[in-house]
Amino acid sequence: MKDGIHPDYHDIRIVMTDGTEFVTRSTWGSEGDTMTLEIDPLSHPAWTGGSQRLVDTGGQVARFSKRFGHLKLG
Repeated sequence: MKDGIHPDYHDIRIVMTDGTEFVTRSTWGSEGDTMTLEIDPLSHPAWTGGSQRLVDTGGQVARFSKRFGHLKLG
């Protein structure tokens, strides 16, 4: 790597939503900083299978269903 053109790469501590911690290397923050996550794979519905709310902005879902509703997957 060329000197002087890359950001500082250092160890930081990550705190998950359940309180577990681990150390990783990152360009975020400074050496020894702590990143506390508000959303992670333990709490996000995309990974946990929790309920998700579908927001139909401007009827986009209705238009999609009208155009492609006849197609069957699988």
